[in-house]
Amino acid sequence: MRILGIDCGSQFTGYGVIDTDGTRHRLVQAGVIRTNAKDPFSARLLTIGSRLREIAAEFTPDEAAVEDTFTSVNVRSALKLTHVRGVAMFVLAEAGLEVSEYPPAQVKMAVASNGRAEKEQVQWMVRVLLGLAEPIASLDASDALAVALCHAMRRPVKVAL
Repeated sequence: MRILGIDCGSQFTGYGVIDTDGTRHRLVQAGVIRTNAKDPFSARLLTIGSRLREIAAEFTPDEAAVEDTFTSVNVRSALKLTHVRGVAMFVLAEAGLEVSEYPPAQVKMAVASNGRAEKEQVQWMVRVLLGLAEPIASLDASDALAVALCHAMRRPVKVAL
């Protein structure tokens, strides 16, 4: 099973692709979609959506997972994040993917056994779970891989009758 995980952000959107059998996981690709903070927000959403469309076409995941919006003190930032998530979910659904959502605390609990883990702890555990020699350099890409790993560990098993 190939899973695409997305960690949404209006300036940096992380993505991570893993292959998994549910217990063993292998890194396929990880990276960050960067937008220019000086561009109009609509142009940034277009950049994110276009790049996610390319990633879905290139890596042909079976399923996708997106981190849910966290409650933020900064309402403006939370609203922007929600717009990015909407674009991501639209593009993934358009690609025919089943999309699951996970709250940040559930992602952290799945990979680091601590729902309040710091980003660096998540980065370290992603490295361990994927058997990588070095941690993923970008925290956004590492968080996206954590979302994919969370989905791999928590997704319902479909039984064929």
